[in-house]
Amino acid sequence: MPWSTRELAELAGATVNTIRHYHRLGLLDEPIRGYNGYKKYDVRHLVRLLRIRRLADLGIPLSQVDEVSAGGEGTPDALQELDRKLAASIEHIQQARADIAAILQGDAPADAPAGFEPVASRLSDADNSILHVYTQLYDEAALADLRQMVEVDAESAAVGNEINALPGDADEATRQRLAERLAPTLAQNLLDYPWLRNPVGHLSKNRGVTHQTVIQAVVEFYNPAQIDVLSRAGALAQGLLQDGEHSASN
Repeated sequence: MPWSTRELAELAGATVNTIRHYHRLGLLDEPIRGYNGYKKYDVRHLVRLLRIRRLADLGIPLSQVDEVSAGGEGTPDALQELDRKLAASIEHIQQARADIAAILQGDAPADAPAGFEPVASRLSDADNSILHVYTQLYDEAALADLRQMVEVDAESAAVGNEINALPGDADEATRQRLAERLAPTLAQNLLDYPWLRNPVGHLSKNRGVTHQTVIQAVVEFYNPAQIDVLSRAGALAQGLLQDGEHSASN
């Protein structure tokens, strides 16, 4: 007994529109029509439709269905390429699941910078924003060190919280006090992670692009008083290191 397009679609677990699409692509032959003008499909059409759907379910592009179905010379290559793409997709999905788990566990914002989920909820929006920028500028080794620095800093974040709350017109004494409190942490970071003094070997972009991007990000995300505190703290940290090196050499 011949089937209508709707009946064929139901048998194959497809839709009428899918069958029509396959007809337009030339993947499925048009059947003969009955005296009433309706299409009349037979088992041959059903099997062909099921074969097409099988390959499509595997991920074979419709443009390659004919060649792969016929067992052409390019079939193994097509399947191997598809397998590579599927492996990459699985890896991406697994990483996404791990990231979601970290976001939920750390009660972090859903758009927290990758790898910083455990501490993102304790950081300011400006800090999270600049970490997003850093993920595009530094290599994975540098980012791993940055994660450690942020985790340590976040655990003793009193100074950071004060800096984050600092108004743009903060007075001189407040700026200097915060810079002096922050400097020892920066100096310790410079000791623990020497590449911070010369990060060229850990850049994923060229030095000029990195320098310009960091400056623009800092200006965008921090107010003048906060930038001043960070600049002073950096200078003080360098002084602490020099004093330590001088004492060690004597």
